[in-house]
Amino acid sequence: MSFCIGTVAVLLITYIGLIAVVMSYAVLTIEFSQSVRNNKAEVAVLESRYLASVARTTTTDYISAGYALPTATTFVRAESVTALR
Repeated sequence: MSFCIGTVAVLLITYIGLIAVVMSYAVLTIEFSQSVRNNKAEVAVLESRYLASVARTTTTDYISAGYALPTATTFVRAESVTALR
């Protein structure tokens, strides 16, 4: 009889432990999916700011803003010259 009670107690404790593991896994999964949604929203905001900046830059009339065309053109060497040579 005590063997049956011990077996039932072990199975009950195991069952409660498995329920705790499943519940914690569910909580972690929900938190992760929420963080993914938050990150997507942040990326969307940053992307819209970037696209607005690009649109503003490409539609700007630089001559009316006071900029002038360059007066001299300078070329650089085709070979890389660095101090590490």
